[in-house]
Amino acid sequence: MTNASTYRRVGLIVPSSNITMETEIPALLKAREAILPDRFTFHSSRMRMKAVVKEELEAMDADSVRCASELSDAAVEVQAYACLVAIMSMGLGYHRASSEKLNRATTENGCPTPVLNSAGALVESLQEMGMRKVSIICPYMKPLTRLVVDYIETEGIEVQDFLALEIPDNLEVASQDPAAPAELWRKLDVRGVDAIVASACVQMPSLPAIEMIERASGLPAVSASVATTRKILQSLNLTEIAPGGGALLSGGQLARLPKVA
Repeated sequence: MTNASTYRRVGLIVPSSNITMETEIPALLKAREAILPDRFTFHSSRMRMKAVVKEELEAMDADSVRCASELSDAAVEVQAYACLVAIMSMGLGYHRASSEKLNRATTENGCPTPVLNSAGALVESLQEMGMRKVSIICPYMKPLTRLVVDYIETEGIEVQDFLALEIPDNLEVASQDPAAPAELWRKLDVRGVDAIVASACVQMPSLPAIEMIERASGLPAVSASVATTRKILQSLNLTEIAPGGGALLSGGQLARLPKVA
């Protein structure tokens, strides 16, 4: 029997209307528990946000300091802030500034904690795995999608093509079929890309589609949730393996995948 003190405590900073982060990230780490001894618990604090528009995203981000402080009260070992577009809408390179600001808040609260975010997790994971050209699927309106594209490209990753689903309501984003990206990717130009980003949004579900896309395309498929899970494991000094997470969670071994459809 696993003693409660051996559980790794993971803090999640969550938009109030997000119902996917607390589904997909725990699902990946719970799947990992079936093959490795590490165990996890999850602890959330929420920021108000209902519509994915710049004004609400900015107000929500301002509330992230409170969330980081609250979670540090629980002595979590790592915190993950999950709203990729909120970070990217705050200006180029803001994922680094956000992490520093929130880490400082935990330090001032007496429990220094590393704080990562899904925006940084996505670009850093792509960089670390040598993925220099991608095509991406986003649920956002086109202006926010172009902002995301510009942000990713400023970090040295070319976006060859993108698909904007143009869904402004955050709960509607979460209601999309999690398997839908397994077909949506076919609308993208993926010639010569290193990876397909099945969901550049932690709210848009895509976990069941990740390995379906890899099998069909012969390319690595990633998502904001998978990348965030990868960086959580890195922060905890644990092997980056989780069943169902595709190439990013295969233990650091990136190989060309066989195309079967």
